[in-house]
Amino acid sequence: MIPHYKGNVPFIDTEQMKQVDHTMINDYGISLIQMMENAGYNLAILAKSEFLNNDPAGKNVCVLAGSGGNGGGVLVAARRLKNLGANVHVTLATTSSKLKKETKQQLSIIEKMNIPISDQIQNCDLIIDGMIGYGVNGNLKGRVSELIEEVSKKNIPVLSLDTPTGLDLTTGKPGSPTMKANATMTLALPKVGLFKMSARKYIGDLYLADISVPPGTYKSLGIETGPLEQVFKENSVVRINKVVVFS
Repeated sequence: MIPHYKGNVPFIDTEQMKQVDHTMINDYGISLIQMMENAGYNLAILAKSEFLNNDPAGKNVCVLAGSGGNGGGVLVAARRLKNLGANVHVTLATTSSKLKKETKQQLSIIEKMNIPISDQIQNCDLIIDGMIGYGVNGNLKGRVSELIEEVSKKNIPVLSLDTPTGLDLTTGKPGSPTMKANATMTLALPKVGLFKMSARKYIGDLYLADISVPPGTYKSLGIETGPLEQVFKENSVVRINKVVVFS
């Protein structure tokens, strides 16, 4: 069971999150690959505990991966769930040639593990959504849009990484279309858009995962880090309260 942290947690907007990523990589030398590994590890823990009855063996999991960091994170989760005995299937939301270098590296591992990859969503017990993260800009088109529409017609639980694909994490405004998740595991700090009324029906239960952000990174943005010392005291991923603070 994932613990529920009921205290207050600071939140940030997408521009601040970009600064966090930049500082981690350039000032601390924490690579994007390392962040993907942390995100995917926690995502697999959450999937196992809350969606796969703590026993992934024999369960069917569909992973929707995009070209960027979110895509790499869900590919890590795919690998870890496969190691736990799940039947994992990966669907790419773009061509492999358009993947970021780090995401392509994660895909290479998936291929070497003989995890099936195709452009179709298979019948499964859980869909893990990692097509687009906080970089979404406007309404979605192309294959990403088609996959969201396809998922909307299926009665399968959805777990989204960082954000349901299509949701603007600063404004909380859903694009057309936007994935409707049963749960969202956001990273580092929750983004302000997740707390807006317009986002509520898309994010499901809200979880927060530790990706090992040094406290100095937040302090450089003027964010008080005191409360964070308690958030991950019990586990590296926790459920947090979904409180609407903005209309």
